[in-house]
Amino acid sequence: MAVGAVVTAVTGSIMQWTDQEFGFMGLEAAGFNAAMMALVGTMIGAFSQMGFFAYLTLNYIALSILRKKYLWNALQAYTSLFALLALGYMLYENRASFNNWLFWVLPIVLGLIALTVANIKTQQTNKTAFVPTMFLMIVVTFIEAWPALGSENNATAVIFMFVPLIACNAYQILMLHRLLKPRAEGAPSGTEAG
Repeated sequence: MAVGAVVTAVTGSIMQWTDQEFGFMGLEAAGFNAAMMALVGTMIGAFSQMGFFAYLTLNYIALSILRKKYLWNALQAYTSLFALLALGYMLYENRASFNNWLFWVLPIVLGLIALTVANIKTQQTNKTAFVPTMFLMIVVTFIEAWPALGSENNATAVIFMFVPLIACNAYQILMLHRLLKPRAEGAPSGTEAG
């Protein structure tokens, strides 16, 4: 949540400096301060955490149902590609409300960031982490950002929500293996993360 607060405050400040009409909850430049942005960022960070834990639960359930890891990975890869195309299509449908460039720039940027995070994750752990990381960074971020995509029809709202969500999800997936240390030899067996 701290990552969300900091990233949202920085993103909101940059957006406020570049667009004087950028406001939040009806408050234009004068009333839109760093404390409110940090509070919103904390809520976005909590929302990101809920999405992350929902993915971990989904991953556990899917692996127990499908029984073959390659089937679950194939399904995740297909869904990730579909989500990028759906994001572009959604923004394209609302291109009158959004800027004309956002419908192709946002999916490309999200895909490149997901690819970068997945490469870092595989270097830090192993190659089997690539597809789940891509799925989390693309599909889960897309689902978490749905409120900004569906209701506002505003490019600044989409960017204001996507940037902290991407940062929070990247932080969580890159920290997961550090928090789940391998059990010491002779320790009792517990649940293992995949």
